[in-house]
Amino acid sequence: MRTLAAVFISLVLFPGIAIADTGISSTDIVWILISASLVFLMQAGFALLESGMSRAKNAINVMMKNYTDVCIGSLLFWAVGFGIMFGDNPSGLYGTSAFGLSQGSDSEFTFLLFQTMFAATAVTICSGAMAERTRYNAYLICAAAIVTIIYPVFGSWVWGGTYGGQGWLAELGFIDFAGSTVVHSLGAWCALAGVIAVGPRTGRFDQAGNPRNIPGHNLSLVALGGFILWFGWFGFNGGSALSASENIGSIILNTHLAAAAGAGGTLLILTLMQRPVLLTSTVNGSIAGLVGITAGCATMEPVFAIITGVVSGIIATLGQDLMLRWRLDDVVSAIPVHGFAGAWGTIAAGLFFAGDMFDMQRVSTQAIGVVAAFLWAFPLSLLVFTVIRYVAGLRSSKQHEQSGLDCTEHNEIGYPEFQQNITFRQEP
Repeated sequence: MRTLAAVFISLVLFPGIAIADTGISSTDIVWILISASLVFLMQAGFALLESGMSRAKNAINVMMKNYTDVCIGSLLFWAVGFGIMFGDNPSGLYGTSAFGLSQGSDSEFTFLLFQTMFAATAVTICSGAMAERTRYNAYLICAAAIVTIIYPVFGSWVWGGTYGGQGWLAELGFIDFAGSTVVHSLGAWCALAGVIAVGPRTGRFDQAGNPRNIPGHNLSLVALGGFILWFGWFGFNGGSALSASENIGSIILNTHLAAAAGAGGTLLILTLMQRPVLLTSTVNGSIAGLVGITAGCATMEPVFAIITGVVSGIIATLGQDLMLRWRLDDVVSAIPVHGFAGAWGTIAAGLFFAGDMFDMQRVSTQAIGVVAAFLWAFPLSLLVFTVIRYVAGLRSSKQHEQSGLDCTEHNEIGYPEFQQNITFRQEP
């Protein structure tokens, strides 16, 4: 306890002291580690939101996917993904060093931890979209492919070259400060491929193709998950400065305003369309605002952060209708929230660049990055999902789907007092 107190006092009284052989101040490292912890907390937010939007019989299965995303994703990203994404990148396409990093400076290990949390976020977007009918082991294989190849390669195009070189999109001037496209849209395009490959839940659409509502079992969890994600996003965007710099305040302010405006945009469009103002839509609207501002939170003035958030909320709401029109069953609306809003936010970062607004050359570069993310992530992930579908089996059987994946995949149920009609073998 005395040691911790001494460290805290030294950081407060002597914030400029640099940690030996790193070239980064102790204050910077502490801020990045706090931000990494906030991003880690976002996994709890995703777990609560996705579980709440699913039926009670699948609550454990959804939680397990979110939990193991972090476990497996962290190990694989440390071993392979980090090197591909941030290693020496002479080609501009992928990194070739820093695999399984075991020897390095304090700043390297801090950066590795922070980026590991981002990788886990990209992977977990798929779990909610494909919930309630995807086999657990098959999902883990898909998650492993995303965190080791699909996400790191595209990330190297934008953020790569920490150990030398530079990604080809970065050389073009592509702006994605904290990952509207690198993390969120890319994860959503993988989810889109998964939703297509696994198909809709039984009963989601009638014989004429009209959607049937399948409500989630606990909307209180959805709201709580939304609040936790909002809070964690302050670390997601603020930590991406990679230092305790003076602009953290404006970054986090823009993040907060965009989230609030995203919910406002959802309320506006639902009211204009004379539709019920749903909690689930409102929470998703705020998350869409967070996704949208993530690319430009460091380069926008607050008023344009609000505009970005409002449009993000509207896009996410209308995007849900579009998904249903295409007969695509996304349980938590991850694809419109992270994919469509992320693409818009990336374009908005070029449109509303402070001091040089509406530069069409910059906007075209942003559009190139958005298209490149889709053309890389969607076909490759669709190939992965399709191979798993035919080789190992991607979708649960209809009987297991009806019984609930908690029972059939994990031999557990989330609410035993209220699910006594479910028979399963309890291990001694």
